[in-house]
This record gives sequence, structure tokens and C-alpha cells, in this order.
Amino acid sequence: MPTHATPSLIVDVASGQVLAEDEATASWFPASTTKLMTVYVALDAVRAGRLTMDTPLMVSPRAARMAPSKMGFRPGTEVTLQNALIMLMVKSANDIAVTIAEGVSGSVEAFADDMNRASASLGMTQSRWVNPNGLPDARQVTSARDLAILGRALYTHFPEYATLFNIGAMQFGRHIEPNHNGLIGRYPGADGMKTGFTCPAGFNVVASATRGGRHLIVVVLGAPTAIARTAKAVALFDRGFQTSSGQTSLASLSAPGPADAPDMRNRVCRNRGAATAEFMAEVENTPVAMGASTGVPLFDAVAGAGQATMTPTDVARLPRPHFQPTQVHIGRAEGYTGPVARTRAPGSPIGEGTDLEAYANDNVAPEPEAKPSKRRLIKKRTAQPATQDAATESSPDESRETPAATPVKRAKSAATKSSKSTTAMKATSPNDTTSENQLSKPTSPKAAKPKPKLPTATPEGGKQ
Repeated sequence: MPTHATPSLIVDVASGQVLAEDEATASWFPASTTKLMTVYVALDAVRAGRLTMDTPLMVSPRAARMAPSKMGFRPGTEVTLQNALIMLMVKSANDIAVTIAEGVSGSVEAFADDMNRASASLGMTQSRWVNPNGLPDARQVTSARDLAILGRALYTHFPEYATLFNIGAMQFGRHIEPNHNGLIGRYPGADGMKTGFTCPAGFNVVASATRGGRHLIVVVLGAPTAIARTAKAVALFDRGFQTSSGQTSLASLSAPGPADAPDMRNRVCRNRGAATAEFMAEVENTPVAMGASTGVPLFDAVAGAGQATMTPTDVARLPRPHFQPTQVHIGRAEGYTGPVARTRAPGSPIGEGTDLEAYANDNVAPEPEAKPSKRRLIKKRTAQPATQDAATESSPDESRETPAATPVKRAKSAATKSSKSTTAMKATSPNDTTSENQLSKPTSPKAAKPKPKLPTATPEGGKQ
């Protein structure tokens, strides 16, 4: 397969019909879209009664050693499954992915086995999983077809958790973290899913949007930049919403077993200029009609000014509106008296394993990139159109080879600590960069903490 190929696919969630596809069965590195599989296995364990969303998970030394992006918690820290899933979907935290894996299955290896069993049961014949976070491993591969199957399964099997994929920002203590998904708040009807990036994979996204009662999922793999990824998804969504039916189904797409994936390193992280120009030339041939009111204020403002169409890149560069962040915290849920999920021997029940005291004097040092010099806030300011391709993913999503980010912005604030009500704070525009990851000492909760509230679903998915 040529290394310049960028697999893509549009699927109707209700029918499973493929509305359009290009190289959809080509083997590819998933990067952080892997975390959708991690969520699926975790929610399946909840449905089976093995644990609950309130079950506390204990951070292990192995989890603490993960490369960024990460929360940076020390070994022994406890975090509920619900808080962990929010951190996973918004921050794309690699240490939290390992914490979830060890809490659910006892070890990363056992969890990878569970991932492979789950994907096989879903018909994801081209996927092979060895870790829960998508950090580079040549053995871990998937395809656009398989990721579309996974995205559709998450919505159809676990509809009560749909809002987990549509959180615009989260707040931990004083730190606000925006979602890397450049479609949320920009494209009318966009309602979630997950991005991913490593140099070998390029910029990936599994994206969801709902309009006029139709729910579509788009997969884009191997885009050369974050802006290009978002623009390509915009073009595919517009094409999908203008297409009434497909020619085939996901299940009927010819899909051989897992194969070696191409390495996009030279094209994405070393020679991006030519790759981006070639990629965007094709994307820009799809004008986005403005139409009636969409519920996305900035999009509607352009239409109100008399502009009939926008290019996909215009949409991708729209400033993102401010989001009220969903608060997350460490520690146990209020009133919880059940077991703590932690690393343990294969086959052992949740509640067995290493106790907090065993980690109390652990000298495991988090990766240097995860150590903050000071606590920082994202400065609230008027959003401006994005000018840097990496603006929506300025913190490394998975790889230290991420193109350099712009300097961190700081601002003074009187942000309060976690309480039983969500603090109404605004998230930044995507032009701001995020701070380094937060570091926490081992924690044995002294007081019960409130549960984070997932945002309620809204019609058409265009607003938080």
C-alpha cells in the first residue's frame, strides 16, 4: 500500500451502511483511538457486574512510568472508574489507560487479551491489541473499517454513556484541559469520539455527528496535521449527510486479518509541507454549505454575514467556543465502601492485589515531560482563528515526536477545589496550549468526593 494513502470511511450508525470509503481495510496504527477499545472493555465489565463506575482504581508504578500525555499521578493514587474514563477521553492520559486496564483485568497483558476477545466478538478482524493506550508498538494495528465498527458498537451497546465522548473540557483542581477533538463546537452536529496521533500513525480521528435524526461516524487515518484531519472529517460528514444510502455494509467489506501497517514518520513528522499541500488540495474541493441555523454560534455568525459556503479548512480553523468543564478528582466516591481495583494475579477478583501502603515509599519518578514546574491555568481570552496546524493537539497525544507546541499561557485565578457543584469556568480556545501534566502525591482519601457529572445529551449534538 502506498505510504501517502489516508484511509477513510463514512458509516450510518443506525443501518451500518457504508456511505463512502477509501482504503478502509488498509492496516494502520491506531494511536490513541485505541482508547475507544479500552472504554468498550471497561464498560463491558461494568455491564457484567465486575465493577461499577464508582469503583476506585489504584495507580501502579507501571502506570506512573507511562510516557505523556498523562495525568502524572504517583503510585498509590486512587481514582474512580468514572473519573478515569473522563480523563482518558479528554486528556488522552496514557497512565490512566494503564490504570483502567490493571483495575479491570489485573494487568495490561490480561486486559489486552480482553481487548482482543471483545474486538473479535464485534467482527473487528483486522485489529490486534497489545496495550490500552496506543503508544507505539508495531504489533498493534487496526483499520478504518474496524474503528468504525467499534465506534458504532459503543453508541449502540452503551447509549447511556454517549456523552462521555462529547466532553468539551475537563477541570482537575485549578487546571482546565480542552478536548483534542477539533470538530466539537466547530462542526454543526459534532458529538464526539476520539482523536489519536503518533508519528508512525499520523493524525487519526473517529468522529461522530448527528443531524436531522441521522447519526454518522467518520474515520480518518494518517492525516499530516491536526487541521488537515479535522478538515477531512468535515468534508466527509458533509458528503455523508448528502448521501441517502450506501452500497455495502461494514460487515460485508472484504477484511483480511491483521497486517503490517505503513510508517508515516517521514511524511507526518519530517516532511509535512508537501504531504499537507497534497492532502488539502483534495479536501478543499468539498465546499460546506451554510444553510439555516445550526446551533454552533460561530458557524451561524459566518452564515449570518451572508457567506454562502465555507471550505472544510475554514470550518477547521473556526475558533472553538468556551466550554464549561466537567470536574474530575482523585479519591473515592461519596459513600463508597466496596473493593479497590488494582494490579493483581491473573484470575484474581477485584479487591485483591497490592495495597496502598506498598506504594507509599515508592520512588518511581514520572517521565520528565510530566513534571510541572508550577500549577498553571489556561488563560481565558477571546478566541481567534487557529493558525497552527497542531493547535488542537498541542500537548503530545501519545508520542514525544509531536511537533513542538507554542509556549504555555498563564493567568491568575481564584478557582475553587472540587465541590458538590460544578464550577462554571470557561475553557480556552484551541489556540491556547495546555499546561504540563499535573502531579499528585499518593492519596488515601480522607473525605468522600462528589461524582463528576457527565454532560446531558442534547438534540443534534451541536452544543454542550
